[in-house]
Amino acid sequence: MSIGRRRLRGYNAPAESQAREIALPRSGGDTTIRLPCRGEPEPRCALPPPAKSESPLEDSAMSTARRTSKRPLDRASQLRYARQIIELEARALSQLAGRLDESFCAGVAGLYGCRGSVITTGMGKAGMIAQKIAATLASTGTRSHWLHPAEAVHGDLGRIRADDVVLLFSQSGETEEVVRMLPSLSEFGVTMIAITARRSSTLGRAAGVVIELGALQEACEHGLAPSTSTTAMLALGDALALVTSRMREFGRADFARFHPAGSLGRQLSKVDEFMRPLAECRVAGEWLNVRKVFVEHSQTGRRTGAIMLVTRAGKLAGIFTDSDLARLFEHNRDAALDRPIREVMTASPSTVPAGSRMLDAVAIMAERKISELPVVDRRGRPAGLLDITDVVALFPEARSALAPDGPRLAALPDPQPNRKSKPRKAAGRGGRSRKVA
Repeated sequence: MSIGRRRLRGYNAPAESQAREIALPRSGGDTTIRLPCRGEPEPRCALPPPAKSESPLEDSAMSTARRTSKRPLDRASQLRYARQIIELEARALSQLAGRLDESFCAGVAGLYGCRGSVITTGMGKAGMIAQKIAATLASTGTRSHWLHPAEAVHGDLGRIRADDVVLLFSQSGETEEVVRMLPSLSEFGVTMIAITARRSSTLGRAAGVVIELGALQEACEHGLAPSTSTTAMLALGDALALVTSRMREFGRADFARFHPAGSLGRQLSKVDEFMRPLAECRVAGEWLNVRKVFVEHSQTGRRTGAIMLVTRAGKLAGIFTDSDLARLFEHNRDAALDRPIREVMTASPSTVPAGSRMLDAVAIMAERKISELPVVDRRGRPAGLLDITDVVALFPEARSALAPDGPRLAALPDPQPNRKSKPRKAAGRGGRSRKVA
């Protein structure tokens, strides 16, 4: 912009003899400009270029503008860079696994022998990893809590007891908030296990057990953003938690107690929670004929696809499905309708005991390609029935496993009968029948 266009408010141009120069303040020093005399043409000279900003904020904004002006990576470059990141972190994990030594075993011994709680702590990204490891420890049998290091030195150190074990995460081992905790932790007499890059760091020298991460190259293009280091911390923390869990002989039943919700909780839950209770099932005596069973044991509303057949003592003897009935009609075996149902039922069907896990029940149904699975009590009497329609509704993730031919179950085909394949008869020589496998 020219000087003439940038008029100063309230300024009257002086006479020619009164022409003068004034100084305008600018960043980096004053700039002197000449004000024109009255009648003198306005010069068209540009103002001097601004001096380089001394403000980090302005420099950062300018740097951001320069970066955003570059063309973004194309898809091939994105995938190539992503693979490089993953491969770099994978190599770091492989090298970390090879470096594990007795210090890892000492760390496991500290967690396994902890009489109180395992307190995990760390700052920033390392703190987020510490939170995750606390959750993993707690869900696999080791009582654990996370402690924010900055809050700790402002009163939360009161949460720590002498019989606790403190698991500290810090890549550098010099994180200010973590280092400030060390004198107090030493005073409390707690066991300190450090996960850090160097044993010679401040944290490494203070801890009783040090599991070294070693020199790691961050996957960030500038080598600054925690990436490889946090991946290594996560893997090492998981290893500590799961090895300790195995030493505790932490089993599926224990895991189920701590995970009652979600898909995982349903798989580890008991069949008793999801089976159709006996009041909603069709149960008949094995001595009754087929026609009478279906007439006297009809059921309104939602019904199961099978009838459980019992002995006179009340024990499960067999099962007869709707598909079994359809096959009698398909093969023109109408006479069988007036025969005892035990002659056409599936004897000794697959069952699960009451109290079994749903995960095991679903596995049986998938492996044997059956649609109904009776649940029996300790005496072998029917307690309920698992129906494939209920299982698919409760466990959508099990659709492909339960499907007789893979994905066909997604379209809800006719369920397969709960029966073993029987040899069929074919006409032989002389009109005699023979069995064909």
